[in-house]
Amino acid sequence: MTARRASRTVAAPDLAGARAAFLAHLKAERRASAHTQRNYGATLARFESFLSGHLGGAPGLDALARLEARDFRAFLAARRADGAGPATLKLDLSALKSFFRFLARRYGVENDAITVMRGPKAKERLPRPVSEADAAALVGEAQEEGEAAWVGARDDALFMLLYAAGLRISEALSLRRADAPLGERLRVRGKGAKTREVPLIAPVREIVERYRTLCPYGSEAGDPLFFSVRGKPLSPRLAQRALERRRKALGLPDSATPHALRHSFATHLLARGADLRAIQELLGHASIAATQRYLKVEAERLLSVYEQAHPRA
Repeated sequence: MTARRASRTVAAPDLAGARAAFLAHLKAERRASAHTQRNYGATLARFESFLSGHLGGAPGLDALARLEARDFRAFLAARRADGAGPATLKLDLSALKSFFRFLARRYGVENDAITVMRGPKAKERLPRPVSEADAAALVGEAQEEGEAAWVGARDDALFMLLYAAGLRISEALSLRRADAPLGERLRVRGKGAKTREVPLIAPVREIVERYRTLCPYGSEAGDPLFFSVRGKPLSPRLAQRALERRRKALGLPDSATPHALRHSFATHLLARGADLRAIQELLGHASIAATQRYLKVEAERLLSVYEQAHPRA
């Protein structure tokens, strides 16, 4: 394994420069989410720090090309000793593999050892949807004491888009004033800048329109649809807190989160006989494997019902 100059590569910078170029590539070319950019950047910074101690000095790109499988295993072992679980270790390895593929393409720095590395097998985490009754309570019209009417209407509209349209919280918060009044179909820009069309039932359109007429902020087409009480764009964290307040008021479990409403959208559709491929399109999943998790959730629900109801269970 050596560092070489490929026919279409550019001159290799130092490791810090290569890392910065990789993160810029994630943002501009791969259009990775801010969450992915942040996590990959943190993994690479930890890896560089580890190598400085492991190799006895600051590593360069030549050193990266000479790394062996045992070096990568040592890094993962150090991460495990720091408390990282199997899922985190898999993400770390995924970040490293992506970085080394970038190094090979951009600078001709190749390492065969990283390509054959396999991460630990993480226990599959199934979605945790809320029940239909709990979902109905969360998206029902509710207003806390002392809360402005438009704030309650905002939360109703936001939670309804998550549950009745299956939007991600980031997708709902990216909507603009120009998108409303909502029609029967909504064009959504999802992960990787991929777009999809989501059908909207009448109650969703009505609740969103009620909020829009009550909201005191935003008049330009480019303004966000959802605002905080201070007139700033509503952030995911503030949206999570809003649902947390409503969840506590209703006495619902901690598992009732914004993303749980999206899970519930898929699970409840599946329980009512919806086609798995159709659910995949509605959710914007790139792979059917991601959608198939909901089959396992439904199977577990049916087993639970059977065990509770069958006289010989």
